[in-house]
Amino acid sequence: MTIRLQFEDGTVRVRGEEPPPLPGVQPDSRTGGLRSPAYRYGEIRSALSAAGKEMQDEVLDIAPVELSTSYELREYQHEALEAWHDAGDRGVLELPTGSGKTVIGIAALVHTATPALVVVPTVDLLEQWRRELLSEFDRPIGQLGGGEQRVESITVATYDSAYLRAEDLGDRFGLVVFDEIHHLGGEGYRDIARLLAAPNRLGLTATFERPDGAHEVIEELVGPKVYGLTADDLAGDHLAPYDIKRIEVELTSDERDRYETNQGTFVSYLRESNLSLTSGSDYQKLVMRSGNDPRAREALLAKQEAREIMMNAQNKLEELQRIFQRHEDDRLIVFTAHTDLVYRLSSRFLLPAITNETSASERREILRRFRTGEYDRVVTANVLDEGVDVPDANVAVLLAGSGSEREFTQRLGRILRPSDDGGRALLYELVSTETAEERVASRRRWRPLETLVTTSATHGWSRGPPHCSRCEVPLGLTEPFLNCYRTTLPPEAILAPFAVTDCQSHLSWFLLNCRRWRPLWRVCWSTLTRSLPSAANSA
Repeated sequence: MTIRLQFEDGTVRVRGEEPPPLPGVQPDSRTGGLRSPAYRYGEIRSALSAAGKEMQDEVLDIAPVELSTSYELREYQHEALEAWHDAGDRGVLELPTGSGKTVIGIAALVHTATPALVVVPTVDLLEQWRRELLSEFDRPIGQLGGGEQRVESITVATYDSAYLRAEDLGDRFGLVVFDEIHHLGGEGYRDIARLLAAPNRLGLTATFERPDGAHEVIEELVGPKVYGLTADDLAGDHLAPYDIKRIEVELTSDERDRYETNQGTFVSYLRESNLSLTSGSDYQKLVMRSGNDPRAREALLAKQEAREIMMNAQNKLEELQRIFQRHEDDRLIVFTAHTDLVYRLSSRFLLPAITNETSASERREILRRFRTGEYDRVVTANVLDEGVDVPDANVAVLLAGSGSEREFTQRLGRILRPSDDGGRALLYELVSTETAEERVASRRRWRPLETLVTTSATHGWSRGPPHCSRCEVPLGLTEPFLNCYRTTLPPEAILAPFAVTDCQSHLSWFLLNCRRWRPLWRVCWSTLTRSLPSAANSA
């Protein structure tokens, strides 16, 4: 007897003879049959094939789609697509802004030759993708969102529209591409992936990991990260080479007094309540407590006031004016954390401003003028972080922001498109000294070092990290090193894990690789030149 598979309202129904154990398949008390979430469809097919079971597959109502593209993939784009294909046409690609993730997505559409749904977070991105697909493929392109609801074999949808329609459209596509896939970790948006039966799934992002750990849910629904590169990996060849310059500014005496008072109120409450904030969920617990605890509410308000003081420090504005004078001939974007500060800067420096209050038509007009050179400076609060086609700029100023690695990476990406003259991009980060902002910025700058331990295999080391040709020790950062850099140990202690081999070439390799992280380079250089002169000279 044949096993029959059917799609029904975001699920796969299993009928016929008693099947072997299948992933996600559970008894359905309403119908007396078996059922699984639609996203398990590909796994169910594989399990039945492996068990040698005959099946009548009626899940997908699709026909092949023949597509071709004029794009020639760069080497790393081809490697990324191959890694995705080798993983069964499932998984996430993590590549920096400006690296051509859309081109890889288009290549995936051509490769799978099946109806495809592209899901994006904003209407701006929806329009960008649709324009790109219309110019590349000689066929109608569907659109769900932005005032239109039309389904074609190739369709672009916002996350909101896809969420509303996924249950009905789950059998219409063999491939789903999630652009800015970190959004899929949101509690409601996860249902998009759950309700679609598409066995082929591609995620695109510049920053996959989420602070709340929701990327682990994405891995289950779409697949793990199968390829990743950073801006450092592509700088100079495919992205503009860049520098990051951190400028520390002092709070005024009045700002210092108000900051210490408010920060002290917050810290005192945490200490007296025996609370520690080690994650976003801890902070949410404090917010919930403030609903019935007046002192918790006072502490939160004090923390908010302290944060606004350090992020909007007066001396940051003075430093910004000096940056403007230094870069009169450059194209510059200023990023802030608060809408009020955007309007203050706009008024003081006569800058076009873009906030979440700016209409779509006005935003497009400002960016058009920025693209043509009529404007050479723009100030914004969060709106341009992602999902908007931002014209080329070569200087960015982070006047205020968060410790989010995603936010930092996205803003850096706005200035990394290569220029005709091959010039270097420059990112200024203005930080108020002796505040929480200074500690958060420092912690984020060190964080990339951890990725060399956990993701070295994604950088082409298919057989593990390379070994030193002399001492045969793996050339990679080790856990003892990470434990050192997380503390305030002296350079001698930081270098200790790498001195155990007494191998000059090994230490030279380490030194060369650490140039990517300038804080480590500075802290280690004087120690190496003092204690290991031959290693330093060879590097």
